Parts: sequence; structure tokens; C-alpha cells
Amino acid sequence: MRKLSTKGAALLVAVLALAGAGCDKLKSRDHINKGASAFKNAKYADAVEEFKQAAALDPSNPNARLYLGASYMVQWIPGAESPENLEFAAKAREQFQEVIDKDANDKAALTTAYSSLGSMAYNQAQSLPQDQKLAKFEEAAKWNAELIKVDPNNKDAYYFLGVIAYQKFHPADMLARVNAHMKPEEPGPFKDKKVRDELRGQYATILDDGIANLNKALEVDKEYEDAMAYLNLLIREKADLLDDKDEYPKQIEVADGWLQKALDTRKAKTARAAAKGNQGIVQDSQ
Repeated sequence: MRKLSTKGAALLVAVLALAGAGCDKLKSRDHINKGASAFKNAKYADAVEEFKQAAALDPSNPNARLYLGASYMVQWIPGAESPENLEFAAKAREQFQEVIDKDANDKAALTTAYSSLGSMAYNQAQSLPQDQKLAKFEEAAKWNAELIKVDPNNKDAYYFLGVIAYQKFHPADMLARVNAHMKPEEPGPFKDKKVRDELRGQYATILDDGIANLNKALEVDKEYEDAMAYLNLLIREKADLLDDKDEYPKQIEVADGWLQKALDTRKAKTARAAAKGNQGIVQDSQ
């Protein structure tokens, strides 16, 4: 029998390695499919095990880690402080961060990872005491800003930056109204110039950036009614800081316009969806 040359042996090893790698990728896909089925049936612990094996068999495929992170995230309850719950959050973040670290050129994978991390930070902020919320809102804003770098037309990222701006300012606006003995529905602006100046100094940039980001979301999707609703809220609360009292009702009119547009858009979308559904039944014509 003829003996393989050193070069021939190396080539054979490379071919076998490729065949093995291909086999592992097929096995990985099989585990992903099984994990997706388990996830769909709310068997999240089973899904975790399937996606773990998928990631181990094919580390180059970011989907296995994204699905694994999602399986941990769906079991996480924001605000619950049990060790198991905190571990779910930590493991979910670990998987999403690994995708970011390893798949810097995969736009779809990065979009999902940044969006998931932003969502986790935002939801966690909601469950925290007021004095601890800001740090988590900042983290959520950071992830959404990273998402925009990857996908400049991601309307949801702009929207969440606008929502975060509102969440930062709203408690301060409500507290200032309480301190001024104003009812929530009482028209502004704040009578005390010192209060207006202090709030403007702290929040003017936040409010302006929030409004700008909501407008960007609407540039991407002119029918983004949730962005319209928050634009209404930010304009309304920013009006409390006006020095010109005569300008206040004009800004409230602008805010009311956005609120009405949000309601009209939602109604139009609902009507279109209903009409589209009715198209499934058509009269048979010979």
C-alpha cells in the first residue's frame, strides 16, 4: 500500500476536520429547532439546554446564543431579588454581550443583542426605587444609542430614547407641581422663576433630545402612534418651564394635536387591519 505523503496527510486531516465541522453545524441546527419548539411551548428550561448544546456545537452561529439569552430573559422577573431570578438576568446579559463581542459584523445579531439589553435595563429601571432608576435608564439609553449606530433607521431605538427622556423628567415635573400646590391638570407654566430656571438647567437638554429622537422615529415611520403619544407628553411637560406665559397655551395646542393624531392613526390602523382580515372571504364568481 502506498504511504501518504506529509502534505497528503495534512490535506486528509483538513478534509476530515471540515466534514466534522459540517456535521457539528447540522447537529447545532437540530438543537436550535428543538429549542425553538420547547420555547414555543413555554418549556424554557428545556429550551435552555437545547440552545446550550447548539452554541457549544457551533460557536460561530450567533443565533444559538441569542436564543439562549432570550430563554433566560423570558424567565427573568424584573424586580424579583431571588438568587435564581438574578442568575437568569445575569446569564441573559452574558449571552447577549458575547454576541456583541464576537459578532461585530453581523447587523441582525447585533440589533437583537442591543435591543434585548436595552429592554432589560429599561424594565429593571421600572421596578427600582426612584433614586436608583436613573442609572438603569442611562444604561438603557446607552444600548439604544449603540443600536442606532448599527441600524440608523431603527425607529424603536429612537422611540425608547424619547420615552427614557420622559421618564427622567416626569417625576421632577410632578414634584415641582406638588411643591407649588398645583393640581396635575392645572395649567402652567410654573410661577416661580427660580423653579423654572433650576429645572431647565437640569433637564432642558434631556427634553430637547427626547423630542428630537421621537421626531426621528416619526421620520422613519410616519404612523408611529406611540411616538406621537410621547411627543405629546414631552411637549406638554416642557411647557411648564416656559418664561412666556402666553406661549404656554400654544404649546399645549401642539401637544393636543399630537395626541389627537396618535388616536386617529391608531383608529385608522385598526380599520385597515379589519378590512384586510375581511378580504379573506371573497365571493366565488364563475
